[in-house]
Amino acid sequence: MRLFMLLILLAFPALEIWLIIDLTAQYGWWFISYLLLVTILGWRLIKEEKHLFAGRLMQTLAQSASPGSAVFGSVKNLIAGILFVIPGVITDAIAVILLLIPSAPSPSKAAFKQGAANDDVIEGEYTRED
Repeated sequence: MRLFMLLILLAFPALEIWLIIDLTAQYGWWFISYLLLVTILGWRLIKEEKHLFAGRLMQTLAQSASPGSAVFGSVKNLIAGILFVIPGVITDAIAVILLLIPSAPSPSKAAFKQGAANDDVIEGEYTRED
């Protein structure tokens, strides 16, 4: 079993390198520009996810929902960004698949039970004393 895992770990980078060499030979600078563009987009995804994580987590907590969905969505996006930064076609395909996995939607405010419209009314008598 350990030998099988070692072979998989060694075969993955070798397959990535072979694909990069083969696709560069076929497509030339178009493939190199694709790799650069995907790396830049992956870097931006990582930066934006780092900035949005705290706000998304606070919004989820303010709605009294489980923070697991916000954490899962952010971790998923961070891993996809890292995979986009790593040059290779297979890692890009895995990153796209990760981004297509839906994370559990955070409950909206409309989903919570809302009371009647007159819950703010306090009934009583009013007398004015001068």
